[in-house]
Amino acid sequence: MTAPLRIAALLSGGGRTLMNLVDRIDDARLNARIDTVVSSRADAAGVERARARGFKVHIAEDGDVSSLLDPDRHDLVCLCGWLRHLRLEPWMEGRVMNIHPSLLPAFGGRGMYGDRVHAAVLESGIPNTGCTVHFVDEEYDHGPVIIQRACMVEPGDTVESLAARVFTIECDVYPEAITLFAEGRLRLDADRVHVAPPGHEPLA
Repeated sequence: MTAPLRIAALLSGGGRTLMNLVDRIDDARLNARIDTVVSSRADAAGVERARARGFKVHIAEDGDVSSLLDPDRHDLVCLCGWLRHLRLEPWMEGRVMNIHPSLLPAFGGRGMYGDRVHAAVLESGIPNTGCTVHFVDEEYDHGPVIIQRACMVEPGDTVESLAARVFTIECDVYPEAITLFAEGRLRLDADRVHVAPPGHEPLA
């Protein structure tokens, strides 16, 4: 078995995405470990959730995480509801992932997060939505797409019911993308991500 992928997790809110990753690690469905947890808010509910699971949480209210992330200590940086602009250092290219609760580029961008996204989806009247895992670049909710997965918008959906359906998908898709990264099956080529099939030699 290969060594666990070393992850730095960044959050700003309730921490549900982080807790999902921790649960997947604990039940051996994700070969990784969370080495560093950072919150952009001291009062975020995710801070107490992470501490309750035994993590030391660093607070970076100015959004500057450069002193907390290290290319020799972190294989991958996972945004878990991080709402600050992240300044990318050269080593971070292709090593920072985000998950967004829509099929990007639809319903993305600065200020579009959480229930705001689902409310906009319902207001638009589109028949389906979903989630997107992508590599992060310097723009909000932008960067090469790794995985997208769709679900229906059901008649009578509320923001709450739609959010719950999308989050159920997110709980599978984010660990799946992280596993692809850990297995060396992702190759970033300009603005596209190439995914190797199972059993393929790691992509250069």
